[in-house]
Amino acid sequence: MELVDTHTHLNDAKFSGHEQEAIERARKNGVTRIINMGDTLESSAKAVELAAAYEGVYAGVGIHPEEAFPLTSREDERLAAWTQQPRVVAIGEIGLDYYWEKDQEKRQLQQQVFIHQLDLARQLHLPVCVHDRDAHGDTLAILKREGKGIRGVMHCFSGSWEMAQELLKMGWYIGVDGPLTFKNAAKLPEIVQKFPLERLLVETDAPYMAPVPMRGKQNEPAYVRFVAEKVAEIKGISMEIVAKQTSQNAEELYGL
Repeated sequence: MELVDTHTHLNDAKFSGHEQEAIERARKNGVTRIINMGDTLESSAKAVELAAAYEGVYAGVGIHPEEAFPLTSREDERLAAWTQQPRVVAIGEIGLDYYWEKDQEKRQLQQQVFIHQLDLARQLHLPVCVHDRDAHGDTLAILKREGKGIRGVMHCFSGSWEMAQELLKMGWYIGVDGPLTFKNAAKLPEIVQKFPLERLLVETDAPYMAPVPMRGKQNEPAYVRFVAEKVAEIKGISMEIVAKQTSQNAEELYGL
């Protein structure tokens, strides 16, 4: 049984110097492939470096909404050059985050940077990994308006069933992480139960949001199996079926 952690951050400073051990622990737990997502130019560079260094490790490159700044042709060229590297499979992590950002002008900048990177992904024929926190309406509106012809995943899905259905119509995936296992998971388990397994991806978002029973510890790719186990429990199917289908989904979206 093999799993893919489709969204992690071994390029985060919390893993500095210990990336190899985390990759080895993941493999021992059946997690044979890992996708590190960039959130700044620096972390994107690190993701590309890790993908080049370790078999089964892939990268996304992009600017996270909390790190948004006006992108120029210089940044475009840098991101585009990275995508020519083997095992760079996505533009991500991009999107909107209104949880911390209340300033309207800065929210508009996030939107501009999001649209800019969607356009870049279209030109490069790559899927996108989208971050959406407390910005469901604007995120979906931008994807419908600016995301035509682009495939992707709504990472760490926190929207409504209605939003999930809209993404499904668009041929998109939703990613589920540690919060699915939390007692206060609210509507997410019900959404996962109804959502087709063929459109689900399992993620850790490590080093953050470790799933139960590891909650409170530093998250890592090995723990994605707890998310997959929760999906299996909610859907009333075997872990083997979840592992096989979510791995196939990752292959289809990211061309692994």
